[in-house]
Amino acid sequence: MRNWRSPALLAAGGVLGAAALFAGGSPVFAVILLLWFLGWAWASTPLLVRSSVTAAEAQARSAEDGRPIVYWRPGCPFCLRMRLGLLPVGRRVHWVNIWSDPEGAAAVRAVADGNETVPTVIAAGAAHVNPAPSAVRGWARSGA
Repeated sequence: MRNWRSPALLAAGGVLGAAALFAGGSPVFAVILLLWFLGWAWASTPLLVRSSVTAAEAQARSAEDGRPIVYWRPGCPFCLRMRLGLLPVGRRVHWVNIWSDPEGAAAVRAVADGNETVPTVIAAGAAHVNPAPSAVRGWARSGA
């Protein structure tokens, strides 16, 4: 249920913001704001990608199936770009939320010069900090 908290809050915020704008006499801006928030909420749902696992689980699964590991965090616009860019193959990737897994955050710091720069992707044994979604799609399709 925790995975639905952010999308629900985004949708509720969009509805409240749109209602305030509509009541203030700006129906066009109200619709634009509502659509933006609902789009962001939809992109944040667990329907598009697998639920996050721990870094240890992701590493074990990746060793078995060869799928990439994407380290991410909620609210990161670059992570959202990655999630949207991986729509066709987002469920073929192991996702690790670094805010809920300290081991995942440490793994990112180890390859990102001590920073928690996300998205960071481990594919084919190599670390890639903020790679293009197209590259990750290729790795996910090939199982590398």
